[in-house]
Amino acid sequence: MDFITNIINLFLHLDEYLKVVIQDYGAWTYGLLFVVIFIETGLVITPFLPGDSLLFAAGTFARLGSLNVLYLWGLLYVAAVLGDTANYWIGHKLGLRIFDTQNRLLKKVLKREYLERTEAFYEKHGGKTIILARFVPIVRTFAPFVAGVGTMHYGRFITYNLVGGFLWVTLFLFLGYFFGGIPFVENNFEVVILGIIFISVLPMFIEYWKARNEKKQMTEEPVA
Repeated sequence: MDFITNIINLFLHLDEYLKVVIQDYGAWTYGLLFVVIFIETGLVITPFLPGDSLLFAAGTFARLGSLNVLYLWGLLYVAAVLGDTANYWIGHKLGLRIFDTQNRLLKKVLKREYLERTEAFYEKHGGKTIILARFVPIVRTFAPFVAGVGTMHYGRFITYNLVGGFLWVTLFLFLGYFFGGIPFVENNFEVVILGIIFISVLPMFIEYWKARNEKKQMTEEPVA
């Protein structure tokens, strides 16, 4: 419970935490950001880590001169691509049996509903899911895993991975860089971060709601 509380607290005070990390650890901050982005995209058991909001926050501090935006862009792009690649091969090697775990902690994270949402995303968008999922929390973490479990050839996957990682890191990092210096954003940073999180998860809930309604309509249709 304390761990979950700390994660929520990290979202709410992301600017303060990142500021403290930069002040205390200096250049090591680049390494920390690399690890978080890699793990968030690379391990199917960590879909709750910050992604979009962390990129935005990093871009904001780059605008303030605390970090180098070009170093950040190159490093986090590599982290995003390597993360998805690792996740693909984890799915390829372990398969869906990882969801049969009896470990209570893992069961709380490896929820079948997350897998089902990702599979529904694949049914609708096909291979482009690897690109589009970058902008949908949870699905972003599960998409490369499902691709590895399925029949997507690695050559096709890595192409989508490179494009998706580029678009995701570039968009949110430079959004933070160009808009983070606006007085409204500086004075309401926590609200902005929460807004990014809300907008990020909104498409997932819309898809889930639509799928739920379609399923409900199918069960209610009278048999001819």
